[in-house]
Amino acid sequence: MPRFASDLDAAAPGPEHRPSRPPFPHQGPLGSGRDRARVDPLSRLRQGLVGGLLRLSLALVVVLTGPLGAQAAIQEAVFAGGCFWCLEHDLAQVTGVLEAVSGYSGGSLANPTYKQVSAGGTGHQEVVRVRFDDTRVSYATLLRAYWRNVDALDAGGQFCDRGASYRPVIFTAGDSQASQARLSLGQAAQELKRSPTEIKVQLKALTRFWLAEAYHQNYAETHKVSYNYYRWACGRDQRLDQLWGKRARSSQAWAG
Repeated sequence: MPRFASDLDAAAPGPEHRPSRPPFPHQGPLGSGRDRARVDPLSRLRQGLVGGLLRLSLALVVVLTGPLGAQAAIQEAVFAGGCFWCLEHDLAQVTGVLEAVSGYSGGSLANPTYKQVSAGGTGHQEVVRVRFDDTRVSYATLLRAYWRNVDALDAGGQFCDRGASYRPVIFTAGDSQASQARLSLGQAAQELKRSPTEIKVQLKALTRFWLAEAYHQNYAETHKVSYNYYRWACGRDQRLDQLWGKRARSSQAWAG
């Protein structure tokens, strides 16, 4: 049950400065052809060094303005998995996740409050919106992390929290997320050695995400004692360990 940040803009690299041509010592008029023959090799060496420095600086410009300096592709994913305090905390730990915030989705009521959603009848679930850098973590990896943090066999809520607002749902944005979510459901069922019909996580198209109240955000960090007690008393981790075994709370590859 429990940060909402603006889009992150990757700063473009600043202009690069090529090194200026190093000054050569003053060379006066040369006398004989033998004098010129003795100096020309040294002059050619200096010119070669200058050319090498220029080529090196150009290579550095290419590297710094290439993929390493390019703006990261920031994507979003929305998941419902019971208490949003817990799911926010768990998904925020995944490498490549930039932000995880708590909110509400799934219903038609605009600007829902926690009191309204928890009372039932709004159609909303407690959800977590994840913003992630898809050059560091894929949507498929996030899906694995999500599945291993929910009880996929419980349609009536999650752990000690009961009711429709705690129902597990994957909210998808676009065809790619929808197809990957469907695939992950089958993979989760296979890992659990269950029929896909026994999996109770719903797959729904995302319509709107509503940010939850400020006191719910980052709750696991701002209220550590009460959060840890709640999580223990709710039996969340005990059930996850029972259901998923050593892969509980992880995003590692599917078993089998």
